[in-house]
Amino acid sequence: MKYRLLCIDIDGTLLDDSKQIPEQVIKAIQRAAGLGLKVALITGRMPAATDFIAKELQIPCIYACNAGTYILEDDKCISVQYMAADTMEELYNVIKKYEIPLWIFRGRKWYVTGMDDFVKEEIELIHYVPEIEDAEMLAAKWRKEKTGPNKVLIGAMPETVQKIYAELKSINRQDIDMACSSEYFLEIFPKGMNKGKALMLICEKEGIRREETIAFGDQELDIPMLEAAGIGVAMGNAIEELKQKADFITKTNNEAGIAYALDYYLNQEEKTW
Repeated sequence: MKYRLLCIDIDGTLLDDSKQIPEQVIKAIQRAAGLGLKVALITGRMPAATDFIAKELQIPCIYACNAGTYILEDDKCISVQYMAADTMEELYNVIKKYEIPLWIFRGRKWYVTGMDDFVKEEIELIHYVPEIEDAEMLAAKWRKEKTGPNKVLIGAMPETVQKIYAELKSINRQDIDMACSSEYFLEIFPKGMNKGKALMLICEKEGIRREETIAFGDQELDIPMLEAAGIGVAMGNAIEELKQKADFITKTNNEAGIAYALDYYLNQEEKTW
């Protein structure tokens, strides 16, 4: 089997717990690119929070940002999905009683309905300051334009995230999907759009078969991506549900797990050439 596409989640997968890319991982991904594999960073992050990751890898990368709802190649949008403005407003009305801000993503823009420690920590991490907007006014503007956000996000302590997750599930909305990208973040995006769909869209654009892909992840948000990939690799630090879906469980993100798995699969592939 010749692999042609490498799909990588960022947080908890590509990055170690200190938010650095281990040198072994950089070299392994560069080796894969040198063998002809395209590299896609399939992430909940926005493009501005992905740019410096690609720069550190020093190779061209496809971005599937905002949980795959906004896909860029060579800085050009090749696929975009929107949530209805009405849906965003209704979601905000559910979560505002918890007194936490709603994070709103559209293209390269990041909006928040207020500031808290989670927003401030993200600003420090990605060096990008969001615009503070009223969700209802933003919804009214986008309603007129017949558009909406790519996704929205809730950042809070784990118990609050789970309460909101359960409440939104009980409402049983038919136009959204949800998944946690960590115990602190719940991501909400248009129905039917997820990281697995993003992988398939990239394959269609690039003329790559699903069987020619390898994907790496660690959280609930990554499950559809591992299910869609030819080879799904769970990090050693992944949640148990993801490990059960994986074809291979590698070492943790702190142990250069991506490098370990790529060595295994690419060494096998080289023997067939």
